[in-house]
Amino acid sequence: MSSSPKSRSSNQARLRKTALRLAGLRVLVTRTRKQAGTLSAMLRQQGAAVREVPTIEIRPPQSWSKLDEALRRHEDFDWLILTSVNGVEALAARCRRLRLPVMKLKHLKIAAIGPATRKALEERGVKVDIVPSEYVAEAVVEKLQHKVKGKRVLLVRAAVARDVIPRKLKEAGAEVTVTEAYRTVVPASSRRKLQSIFSNPQRRPHVVTFTSSSTVRNFHELMRGVNKNRIQGVATASVGPVTSSTLRECGYRVDMQAREYTMPGLVKAIVRWRRSAPDWEALRRRQNI
Repeated sequence: MSSSPKSRSSNQARLRKTALRLAGLRVLVTRTRKQAGTLSAMLRQQGAAVREVPTIEIRPPQSWSKLDEALRRHEDFDWLILTSVNGVEALAARCRRLRLPVMKLKHLKIAAIGPATRKALEERGVKVDIVPSEYVAEAVVEKLQHKVKGKRVLLVRAAVARDVIPRKLKEAGAEVTVTEAYRTVVPASSRRKLQSIFSNPQRRPHVVTFTSSSTVRNFHELMRGVNKNRIQGVATASVGPVTSSTLRECGYRVDMQAREYTMPGLVKAIVRWRRSAPDWEALRRRQNI
């Protein structure tokens, strides 16, 4: 039996209401300009008003020599570890530059830190052997520490990164080569944009998202000189425990953290917070909205 027009209209209204669980919420996305789109689109699908101001910019390393050398002697390695999509993209670009088909790496066992990194590899025809259940360095180590004794491991990562993976794998008996695939810098133009946004109560975000420790540290640097009162009442959303730890080190509280350390997980955390935060109206009043 078909439903009545009134019933269909009511169902559609309920669906629209469910789909706009972040309606009225202003969210600041601090990812790189290239990578912000995915997170922003998911937030907008939930009804959020999104503003993108990148606090990190991806640049090539000071030198490609160490990565190029490692790729030229790829047959010397047993394992390849990639910790980000940026690392995958840099690796693929250098392979093209060296006229080395990525498929030449198929003899390697490959570990990716999370689903986005795995997807980036698989899109290039590379099979991924290990993805930890939690997308942090410690979980990579836990997965690999009993597999790498006496093995040669190539770790492709950012110029500045935690030393958990190389240190722990060396302790487990691996020979680890660390190569820089990219570096992150502070976008100079973002300082003026952030200061403008936070100085205007009608534009000031309710939530700022942080997707890495670099986004936190650079945000902190860019916000130097901004009246602290303008940051009060703005909630922070963290993609995972490492990012949360950096937020606390920089003097910020962590209002919400993704249970799954991914962009969809981050959006879900914001939706949960928006639905359950008892001080939502107080937050709006503190921001003079």
